[in-house]
Amino acid sequence: MENITKRQSLLELIQSHLNAAPESTLEKVLELLEDEEEMRYAYAEIADSKINGTISWDEYKKERAKSEDPQLLR
Repeated sequence: MENITKRQSLLELIQSHLNAAPESTLEKVLELLEDEEEMRYAYAEIADSKINGTISWDEYKKERAKSEDPQLLR
């Protein structure tokens, strides 16, 4: 219960600061959050490649060609 109270207090504090921040600051915060999300995705992909390996560029092109709709290639 204590963790929930601390988290709620922190969220309220963040909310009050965001409400007082200028629009440009909010845009920068959103950019940073998006960058963080992209970084997490990249690290996850790197970890996956270490576990499952990778394929060559030629293999990728062959798989891609198989999966594309033949109607789109005309």
